[in-house]
Amino acid sequence: MRTADFDYQLPPELIAQHPPAERDAARMLVLDPSGSFVDRTVRDLPQYLEAGDVLVLNDSRVLPARLIGRRRDGGEAEVLLLRPLPEGQSRWEALIRPARRLGAGSQITFERSALAVAIEARNGETAAVRLDGVADPLSEVRRIGEMPTPPYIKERLADRERYQTVYAREEGSAAAPTAGLHFTPPLLSAVRDRGVRVAFVTLHVGLDTFRPVRVDDPGEHRIHREWFRIDDASAGAINEARRNDGRVVAVGTTSVRVLESAATDAGVVAGEGWTGLFILPGYRFRVVDAMLTNFHLPKSTLLMLVSAFAGRDRILAAYAAAVERRYRFYSFGDCMLIIK
Repeated sequence: MRTADFDYQLPPELIAQHPPAERDAARMLVLDPSGSFVDRTVRDLPQYLEAGDVLVLNDSRVLPARLIGRRRDGGEAEVLLLRPLPEGQSRWEALIRPARRLGAGSQITFERSALAVAIEARNGETAAVRLDGVADPLSEVRRIGEMPTPPYIKERLADRERYQTVYAREEGSAAAPTAGLHFTPPLLSAVRDRGVRVAFVTLHVGLDTFRPVRVDDPGEHRIHREWFRIDDASAGAINEARRNDGRVVAVGTTSVRVLESAATDAGVVAGEGWTGLFILPGYRFRVVDAMLTNFHLPKSTLLMLVSAFAGRDRILAAYAAAVERRYRFYSFGDCMLIIK
């Protein structure tokens, strides 16, 4: 198995630059057990669910943590807050640009804000930064920050809430759990009307999720770690569905990582912690029976995960079909429903 085995060609015009006008109007390519590829829309999802199934969604909320300011020399600088450091909400791990102009001791200030970001130390691609100048740094970040949309999205996002799921609750992600962006309250009601339980887990998404694997052997790749939590109610609903032959349908690779990280021989165990689970072909899934997921970047850990779930050849054939049928790709794009 080589990283090159997970490559494919995508015409640039198929990279979605903005969300669809209506969340649940996105197209949905269904991979059913027969091996066929069926064109549907997200609104058709309830038809593929059955009473006794449980739909699992990630309720993490994105922090608008992209800060555009000025260096002391007047040049533009960007800070992207990734995760708080153990010392509290004033110290963060962050990406900074231009990195070559922002060494330890540098400071970034912002127009119409007393907030200042001090660069404390550099650590490879990231830096330790301190938020100064205001009593409540996070509130000020929420006020002046922009959504950290991925670098392949070139257009400015007019409505910040379109990069949040409608059920987002706990703030902490540096990127949206994008498969969940397709859901609306009426769609969730339609799911429940089918006799399907809806369970929520939390996984705070890191930006490493967008980075391609850069080594020839994926087994040598250092997977990113992400914080997750699954509570007693969600664990109970999932375990009950499994006991009664219901299916566990995960929305997004983030939900998959939570469920498989919390899996034991006795079922899913409630709890919280950090997961570094890297799912590659050959992995034996212990919880997830079906998956709704967006289309992923070539040579990415997420493409490897869905290939582990459905088979690499089947996934690459589905991607080729999606390209031919002009599906929209990546964060604001269309999705696929994988039924085993």
